[in-house]
Amino acid sequence: MTRGSYETRLDPELWVYIDAVNAWYPPEILGLPIDKQRAVYDRMSRAFHQGRPPGVKARDGLIAAAGRDIPVRRYQSAGTAAKAMVVYYHGGGFILGGLESHDDICAELCAGTGFDVLSVDYRLAPEHVHPAAFDDAVSAFEWAATTSGLPLVLCGESAGGNLAAAVAQATRRHASAAIGQVLIYPGLGGDESAGSYIEHAEAPLLSVGDIAFYRDVRSAKRQSPDDPTFSPLRDTDFSGLPPTVIVTAECDPLSSDGEAYRDRILASGGRAWWHEEPKLVHSFLRARTTVPAATEAFARIVAAVGALGRGAWPY
Repeated sequence: MTRGSYETRLDPELWVYIDAVNAWYPPEILGLPIDKQRAVYDRMSRAFHQGRPPGVKARDGLIAAAGRDIPVRRYQSAGTAAKAMVVYYHGGGFILGGLESHDDICAELCAGTGFDVLSVDYRLAPEHVHPAAFDDAVSAFEWAATTSGLPLVLCGESAGGNLAAAVAQATRRHASAAIGQVLIYPGLGGDESAGSYIEHAEAPLLSVGDIAFYRDVRSAKRQSPDDPTFSPLRDTDFSGLPPTVIVTAECDPLSSDGEAYRDRILASGGRAWWHEEPKLVHSFLRARTTVPAATEAFARIVAAVGALGRGAWPY
């Protein structure tokens, strides 16, 4: 990868992170079979794993849904009576990741808020194209809504941000609809002819070519781009959504999706806040312990989840 204008635009400590990711998972890996990509991604995730904070316990389980079982992992703070549950959808372009790849992030989210966190191991493409991941995401929400007895906050990053938004839209009239959602550099199916899609088309760690690759792998035959369960920004109704916080990275082609989503919610009379983290790139959550700007961004994310789970508006 050539650094181009990003050589001086991004801080040296962020370049250390970017180079470390590319050493594990270089851009050209998209040409390999999916199972090989997953093996490399899983090794990279283990290399970046920070361990779980003291006092956080986790247990694995299965959610029965329409003839299939959805693996989940529930995190709880020992000795703390949780006031809410976070339903967390991991990133990975809908083809990568699972309970292990984002284990430490979920554990830290649990420790930072005192809330239970339910990490969802939804089905991945290409074995399971859309709407498989969405169906699993909704089933996990419905299970949490009916069994946890806790208010729910939806949260996800990248592909998981897409799922969280799609679930929020599909379940907004549920008897136990989410009381908030936090989307972290989500891909929402925005306008690829403008904004960050053009300015940051070749950004480090995610390019528009990567986005197209993941979208194509996920798509069923004759997939409509206007399906809001596939592209939440293509919905025609943004009313009735829970209070929403969207955090994106400046140097990420997906950043404009966050701005557009905020604007649609506000125009429909809802409450939403979007923040673009300056001089950061897609996947900055993995840099939260080594890059000060990512550390601060993650702290803001945890604080937003905490406030929404308590029924407060953080901004």
